Amino acid sequence: MNRYSGFTLLAVDDHEHNLFTLRTLLQQHMDVTILEATSGQQALDIALGDAHIDLIILDIQMPEMDGFQTASMLKIRKKTRDIPIIFLTAAFKTQEFQQKGYEVGAVDYLLKPIDDNQLINKISTYFRLIEKERDLNRELERKVAERTAELAQAKQHLENIINYMGEALLVLSPEGKIREVNPALRRMLGYSDEALLGMGIGDIFEEEGDEQAGAFMGTWLEALIRVGALKQIEARFIGHDGRRIPILFSRTAIKDDQGEISHILCIAKDMSGYVRQDTETTDGRSPGSGMHLE
Repeated sequence: MNRYSGFTLLAVDDHEHNLFTLRTLLQQHMDVTILEATSGQQALDIALGDAHIDLIILDIQMPEMDGFQTASMLKIRKKTRDIPIIFLTAAFKTQEFQQKGYEVGAVDYLLKPIDDNQLINKISTYFRLIEKERDLNRELERKVAERTAELAQAKQHLENIINYMGEALLVLSPEGKIREVNPALRRMLGYSDEALLGMGIGDIFEEEGDEQAGAFMGTWLEALIRVGALKQIEARFIGHDGRRIPILFSRTAIKDDQGEISHILCIAKDMSGYVRQDTETTDGRSPGSGMHLE
């Protein structure tokens, strides 16, 4: 018999013959583990111990701690508050007592003498509900695990792209403080992560002319706010050893849900080995400039 195998039921009654009758009935119809307690305190000790209880069949009329008190104690404990409780009673038959049973957390209130089939059907109903809930939880856990794995894979893929990309990448705060960098930037400048993080972009960035450099966090940030991105800006990084490294620089503003800039992404291409070449028209005007390899 494998019906409801793996479930554990706690039967609580101060009369041994009642426990024997219930145990015999359950063993005829289902393959559940049956634990027994002859007092409310013993029931608490078992339920709060190492055993995992799926359902409790609880007699009401017991000395010292009756079934109502026992149920109340079970419902205030985190480990046992969600265990379904079925009350069985031959004495407390009025509507008032039944209402009290539901108020202390019982899912069912059955009066003795109880038809055997009725009791087995009741117990089976709760086990089926528990099985369904567990199946749903397992499915949810499976989906969460799959989604977590997908996100981890996507994160690793993005990290690989960032780590192996040839261009230097910086992530700045709206105030121009360096929050993240990639290996290409560290190699280009000769700094460690620890040295770079928290530095201001102005500490490693040199635009053409003091006026432009002084306006770094002014005019171009205003432009970012307006258009969201600035591309192909010719500038220079200042390396750890003081070298000036020519770069082509792009800046993109990342905004939050309120439309405020939360991050600034900067990508720089090392233009060392390239020289500026200005071309002139026949009338002497310069229509543009460009870079070519030396």
